[in-house]
Amino acid sequence: MSTPVTGCRLAELTGLPLLSTTTTCPAPQAAYRRLREGWGQVVPVDLDPGIPAWLVMGYREIRAVVRDELHFSRDSTHWRLLQEGRISPDSGLLPIMAPRDNAYFSDGAKHRRLRAPLVDALAGLSEQHMARLIRATCDRLIDRLPADGPIDLVAPYAAQVPMLTVAGLFGIPTDLGERLQACVIALFGSGGDAQALFAEMEAILTGIISAHRAAPAADLTTAFLDHPNHRDDAEVLASMLLTLGAGWETTQVWIAQTLRIMLTDSRFAAQVRGGHLGIDDALDHVLWTDPPMANQLTRWATSDTVLAGQHIARGDALILGLAAANADPWAGAQDRIDTGNRAHLAFGIGLHACPAQRASRLIARTAVETILHRLPDARLDIPAAEVPLHPSPWTRGPAHLLVTATRTRN
Repeated sequence: MSTPVTGCRLAELTGLPLLSTTTTCPAPQAAYRRLREGWGQVVPVDLDPGIPAWLVMGYREIRAVVRDELHFSRDSTHWRLLQEGRISPDSGLLPIMAPRDNAYFSDGAKHRRLRAPLVDALAGLSEQHMARLIRATCDRLIDRLPADGPIDLVAPYAAQVPMLTVAGLFGIPTDLGERLQACVIALFGSGGDAQALFAEMEAILTGIISAHRAAPAADLTTAFLDHPNHRDDAEVLASMLLTLGAGWETTQVWIAQTLRIMLTDSRFAAQVRGGHLGIDDALDHVLWTDPPMANQLTRWATSDTVLAGQHIARGDALILGLAAANADPWAGAQDRIDTGNRAHLAFGIGLHACPAQRASRLIARTAVETILHRLPDARLDIPAAEVPLHPSPWTRGPAHLLVTATRTRN
């Protein structure tokens, strides 16, 4: 794409780049840079072949979109391709993009009503209790790692810490938590198994809700059930799906990405291990340079409009390129390690900003600190360029991190 093209409509375009190329390529910022040079700050992409959307990559443009829910709605009933029946009923996109009665896919008064149970339940969590639970979980998982040979820091650790923590907070047994983890991975993969595993996820959580109806407990499930803003169990289920899906996936990727950068960037690792860069600042650096939710779904245009020179038609889908926006020359912090800078877009902004920031940061911080303490000499067992990535158009994170390390006692 050497010639800038503006003023086009998605319906006029064919052969668009796949959104997943930005999350599965070895150098995502180079990919974003090429897209920006060819199209500007708003780029036409395919979610799946023949399923077009706009990727918004400008920092200012994303801020404008998320602050204007009148023209850019979270309600996917506006999606023109869905209205026209152009999305296959078995599409892997539907479990993550189809309309839901939860806070994520709503606007205005409905959004405020459905967001309140999440905010209130999370605010009621004891940080001290959470910290003890997370620390014990991290130590237990490290004790289970093999004593000999390479150790994978993703599947048995980074993915398990938030899974066991969140499952515990909802009162979900460990075995069901592990099944839910597989479901969430499929959900964000948006592949051929997404529909079946999303149905399994709904079935598991419906059983958890029924059990808590019969025997309430001091956990998030009961807090959701008791909240007056939830009108029925269907809305409780939708809120649980949202909390587990969005919070779980992004937190495990955040942990894994931080560990990956520590293992592959000697300058970054030295500053963290030497105490020159605090864990929270290290975590924020990752949110700037390689945020877990690289491409956030979705806003839908409620009327014809123009954004950064592109003609957006009513019903078009807009994907928020958070990783691209953080590297926008206008606002990015890519060439330095900042401290105290939390102007990144990784948690979202405005009315739909993530309500679980405190909890997810505590989980990520504790997980990284425990690795530094328990595996102080960890070193990557394969070349950095060969670290495999999870296949997802939305999140970008390592599928495995094989290391050699000496495990210290707790």
